Amino acid sequence: AASIRGSLIEIKKINLQENKKSYYIKQDQWQEILEEAIEVAISDASVEVFDGTYTPFQLLDMVDKNQIITIAQNLLALTYNYSKKELPAIVNNFLTELPGGENWRLGK
Repeated sequence: AASIRGSLIEIKKINLQENKKSYYIKQDQWQEILEEAIEVAISDASVEVFDGTYTPFQLLDMVDKNQIITIAQNLLALTYNYSKKELPAIVNNFLTELPGGENWRLGK
C-alpha cells in the first residue's frame, strides 16, 4: 500500500505541468502506457509476491491483466481529482475496496 500511495503522489507531482492546470499525460492516455508496462510489472512482482514463490510465467497465468490495468487506471484517475494532501486517504479507501482490502484495513 505504501509503494502504491507514494507512487501515485509522485505521479501527481511530476505529471502536473508548471502552470498547475495542465497535465503532461492526459487521463485518457494511460491505457497504452499501462499495456506496455504490465509485463515488466508482473515480472518484477514475481520476486516480491509470496517471497518469489512464483515465476513470472506462473504469476502471469494467475492474474487478469485487464483487471489490473482497470484498477491502475482507476488509481491514476484519483491523481486528477484529488490534491496531494487528500490523495493518501483516498488511495487507502480505494485499496480497502479491492480483494483482501478489508483484511488489510483491519490489520489481518
